[in-house]
Amino acid sequence: MFFGKFPSLRPALGAALLALAAGSASAQATEKFTFSLNWFAVGDHAAYWVALDKGYFTKAGLDVTLENSKGSGDSIAKVDTGRADAGLADAVAVLAADARGAKVKMVGMVFDKTPLNFFSRKDSPIKSPKDLEGKTVGAPPGDGQRQAWPAFAKLHKIDESKVTWVNIEPTAKIAALAEKRVDVIGDYTTGLPFYEKAMGTGNAVMLPWADTGFDLYSMSIMASEKTMKERPKVLKAFLEAAYMGWRDVMSDPKGSLAIFKKRVPEIDLAIIEPNMMLGLDLMRTKNYADKGIGWIDEKKMCGSVDIVNTYMGLAKKVDCKDVYTTEFLTKVAMPLAVK
Repeated sequence: MFFGKFPSLRPALGAALLALAAGSASAQATEKFTFSLNWFAVGDHAAYWVALDKGYFTKAGLDVTLENSKGSGDSIAKVDTGRADAGLADAVAVLAADARGAKVKMVGMVFDKTPLNFFSRKDSPIKSPKDLEGKTVGAPPGDGQRQAWPAFAKLHKIDESKVTWVNIEPTAKIAALAEKRVDVIGDYTTGLPFYEKAMGTGNAVMLPWADTGFDLYSMSIMASEKTMKERPKVLKAFLEAAYMGWRDVMSDPKGSLAIFKKRVPEIDLAIIEPNMMLGLDLMRTKNYADKGIGWIDEKKMCGSVDIVNTYMGLAKKVDCKDVYTTEFLTKVAMPLAVK
């Protein structure tokens, strides 16, 4: 009766209903995906918020949730137990977890150069690995530096009985060093701006592990065997969108920081900007220029595995081919010049 009076409305209403149905089907097709960050919000995470804000995840059919964690160990535990589909974690922590029976594997790399590092104070600097003897070192139990410590100590013939580790929360690292509650803090080189804000420029001394001959893979994206086996297309879509976020951060740091601030208002851009830029310097490599952002080099990965197997005293040795894969990566070109 209604359409009899208004026949011209029939096709318009039909089109509207079809559009509504298509939109509903699209919304239902969206896959939920939880990504566990390794820390509270820092510059290392900007790319994921950029990808979220620009709709890269949505266009890939993903409904992505980003969660903070208390270090690599915490992030790995979330992924291994199914509380997250993928996450950020230091490569050494992933290798150690795999040796203990965890079912996770590295599927992409973030930093092609390692940011593993020790911070000390200018009035009592750590200038060489052996200087750590007799010192207290602070870090959360799941931290990358904490996980890799046995290998670092053995490589440099450090008497581990003379080094005291202190458990501290991630957010307490800087204060613990500045207030002299510990002598040393294990933290990434990218954290320098945070330490200098609290301690003053030049008062935080770094001992980058790479400078001591301990150059191995570090910050990675890992996923569970369940995610890789049951949701391979979803994982590949996530990685591509995430690396598109990194591409945009490299192309437009200022614009990306504005997005990051909008999404995570509590960040201090005066610190986050240099923090993020230090991270980008760890990505400006020939590997990424040739293979795309996130590429994992077999030779370097297997070298990293050899270091860990030789020096960390794992429950069992891990096999290089079992701890990583590049099958989920789609090449996303790096816009930065190689340094």
